[in-house]
Amino acid sequence: MTDETIFSKIIRQEIPTPLLYQDELVSAFRDIAPRVSTHILIVPNKHIPTTNDVTDADELTMGRMFTVARKLAKQEGVDESGYRLIVNCNKDGGQEVYHIHMHLLGGQRLGEMLAL
Repeated sequence: MTDETIFSKIIRQEIPTPLLYQDELVSAFRDIAPRVSTHILIVPNKHIPTTNDVTDADELTMGRMFTVARKLAKQEGVDESGYRLIVNCNKDGGQEVYHIHMHLLGGQRLGEMLAL
C-alpha cells in the first residue's frame, strides 16, 4: 500500500481544501460528498492505512482525533443535539480511502446505526 492518498495531498494543501482544523498531529475538513448536513473528516497527518495499523506510538494522535471531534462538534453546533463518530476499517467495514479517518456526522437525527 502506498503512503500517498488523497488525504495526504489535502493535508499538505496540494489539493486546496478549506481546513476546519490542523495541528502537528491531525487535520479536519468537510467531506466532499456529505451524507448529512454536518459531515467532517478528521485524519491523522501521518499516513496510517487502517485501524489494524495503529500502534502504541499512535495513541496521542488517535486521542487527538477525539478531542478535535469534540471541538468541531461544538463549533458546528451539534454538540448538544448529538452527533456520531465513525471509523471504518477495510473493505467489509466500508473503508474507501486507506488513510485512517474519522467521520463526524450530525445536524439531523441519524437513526439506528445499523439495520441488522
